[in-house]
Amino acid sequence: MNLYFSCSLTGGRNDEKIYAHIVDHLLKRGHEVPTAHLARPEVMDLERVVVPADVYRRDIDWIEGCQAMIAEVSTPSHGVGYEIAYALGRDKPVLCCYREGRAVSKMLTGNDSRGLQVRAYRDEDQAIDLIDAFLQKLVEG
Repeated sequence: MNLYFSCSLTGGRNDEKIYAHIVDHLLKRGHEVPTAHLARPEVMDLERVVVPADVYRRDIDWIEGCQAMIAEVSTPSHGVGYEIAYALGRDKPVLCCYREGRAVSKMLTGNDSRGLQVRAYRDEDQAIDLIDAFLQKLVEG
């Protein structure tokens, strides 16, 4: 499955370890993740040289081409919020996951869009379980 992984870049990289864990799991399961580089420590150096308009067009194209989105939303990010709204507007299923105890925007937690799931996790293993359950439901239709 082609999956768009979304996470904070300029909002902060404190959750980079969980980003990598999620992306590595998805890749290991055979999914295509065009945004896998976002989970890597060198992403800020890579993205620094890309013109903003090119980032926008590239990411919109990736969202258009994906079957679903997984967004780690523990760290607030304007870009992640925009990507979530864009994906929902295109009827893409979206899973937003976040660490328990984190304050998450009520624009997400209060959103009753049919294609949106917002779930808290305790640890990396539970995050993976949430993701696997989300993807399994997609496969089952």
